[in-house]
Amino acid sequence: MKVVFLCGGVGRRMFPITEDKFLFNFLGKTLLQHQMERAREAGFDRFVIIGNPSNMRQITEIVGTLSGVQIELALQREARGIADALKSAQPFLTGNFVVVSPNDVFAVSAYTKLLQEHATKPATSYLLGCEVSSYFPGGYLVVDSAKELKSIVEKPEPGHEPSNLVNILVHLHTAPEKLLRYIDSVKTTRDDVYECALDKLVKDGWKIKVVPYADFWMPIKYPWHILGVTKHFLDRAQPQIPASATISQKAMVEGKVIMGENVTVLENAVIRGPVYIGPNCLIGTNALVREYSHIGADCVIGYCTEVKGSYIGDGCWFHSSYIGDSIVGKNCSFGAGTILANFRFDEQSIAVSVAGEIVDTGLDKLGAIIGDGCMTGVNVSIMPGTKIGPNSIVGSHVCLTKDLGPDKMILAEPHYRIVPNPVTSDEAKRKELKKNLEKLGRDRKG
Repeated sequence: MKVVFLCGGVGRRMFPITEDKFLFNFLGKTLLQHQMERAREAGFDRFVIIGNPSNMRQITEIVGTLSGVQIELALQREARGIADALKSAQPFLTGNFVVVSPNDVFAVSAYTKLLQEHATKPATSYLLGCEVSSYFPGGYLVVDSAKELKSIVEKPEPGHEPSNLVNILVHLHTAPEKLLRYIDSVKTTRDDVYECALDKLVKDGWKIKVVPYADFWMPIKYPWHILGVTKHFLDRAQPQIPASATISQKAMVEGKVIMGENVTVLENAVIRGPVYIGPNCLIGTNALVREYSHIGADCVIGYCTEVKGSYIGDGCWFHSSYIGDSIVGKNCSFGAGTILANFRFDEQSIAVSVAGEIVDTGLDKLGAIIGDGCMTGVNVSIMPGTKIGPNSIVGSHVCLTKDLGPDKMILAEPHYRIVPNPVTSDEAKRKELKKNLEKLGRDRKG
């Protein structure tokens, strides 16, 4: 049986993060590598990876590092949904297969539950379903008392969900030719051809089982979901400090800390795990790296910088900054005194603008979301939930309260006036003050 990873889509809700989600690095490995490892834990060693023209080179590089598995690559020329992706890989879809979104992070039990159901209860397809307590922007499953699918409702409006059972894209199919025929027969103007094909299969009498799933599940739909996935991987990791790390005797490293090769930690720095620090990083004097922070390779966390619960890309440089509950892309540089605020005065959850829509993150602590190649000047403040597009600059002394687009520069541009100095010093008052201070010192000494 093969596992088919859908890597051809485009994350339209992730801006200003522009990297494909499955290429995000966690603990030194791409998310795709983590996904393949979990599938292998469940017993799979045959994979089909469907990419697009812009990411096929990276996929080829990743699979070139793997051994002990059989991998076939398929090209989806346009991001036209799940159905089109499966048609792109049609020559490889022979026999049973499991189709997976690599942007959904889940436990190995997702695979094992499907396989157990397949072994005991014959059906045309098996879908994974997870009960939710609040609205989720995805597909909802309607089932009967035997947990057999009656219908799928794709992205209903909030308040109009037909059930509390969300469709997780870990699906096992036993009749690929039949599924592809039904896909070809669908007529719809929405991006739901795959779901409509499953609906038609059910209406024509084919059995589709829904397998309940209650273990860890974190779909990366929005940028802030990266923080939840980071926490998940850090919680599962084992501490590791390689012999190549150079750590000052005056530094403090406590808790679960995972370091890459050639990390340097200077005097009076404090690192409190769970934390990941990538290869060739430098943690400067008096720096503080706190719980659930993930720092990419080749970063400088400079003097008196505090990083708390944040995801930081490769090649970033900070100096005397505060980075709280934020996502920072690659090759960013922050001037001294840059503050990424992460908490509202009223302690309410933080909302973020996504494609013109205000989305409540449900988080009461969330800092900035910053794209690759951004810079800040000295004494910059960035308010909670603010987004900065790639290759943009926030000038010195700016307090950024609204999103900044890509390739932009925002400057405070104060208008100074030069006038004659109207102030004269009262020497008698200065002498009197000095005399009083000296008397105070004598009284304390006596």
